[in-house]
Amino acid sequence: MRRWPLVFAVIAAALAPLSARATLITFGAPLLGATESPPVASPGTGSTIVSLNTDTHEMRVYVTFSGLVGNATVSHIHCCTALPFTFNVGVATALPSFPGFPAGVTSGSYDHIFNLTDTASWSPAFLTAAGGSTSVAEANLLAALETGRAYLNIHSVSFPAGELRGFLIPEPTTIALLAGGLIAAVGVRRRRR
Repeated sequence: MRRWPLVFAVIAAALAPLSARATLITFGAPLLGATESPPVASPGTGSTIVSLNTDTHEMRVYVTFSGLVGNATVSHIHCCTALPFTFNVGVATALPSFPGFPAGVTSGSYDHIFNLTDTASWSPAFLTAAGGSTSVAEANLLAALETGRAYLNIHSVSFPAGELRGFLIPEPTTIALLAGGLIAAVGVRRRRR
């Protein structure tokens, strides 16, 4: 019996868009001044993990940063650029900033869960562009996150347009775990022969 069709089916399923089969989808980005547009000369660094649960419609945003030139003022997710990893675009999430984001400091961390069915989780302009629908806003953000067209920004007193920025992309750990499981499944099949 030929097993290659089964292997190809598993590979095809693994390569299908993450949102089509996942409940919890995780995105990450390093935060750097060099990725601002235009780039800024900041020694600051940071990282972010954004997890979106498509069943509960919650989004967890975790950010850590240090070494800002100026005190942090606001932070949010911008969406949706016309091309991946380029340009500046309007804010998608709550304005003027993530609720409770540490302002007035040059280093800190942030961890918050947003209810994406709550209109307060969205910027009014992003929600209006989605026809006033939080579910459309969520779908638009997810599509942008999966294609590198949304970024997290930390603004500061020294760089009001943004001191640190990172385009959010699917976490490699998720992809690595999926690939590892596929390799293990193929290995088990071969040993049974």
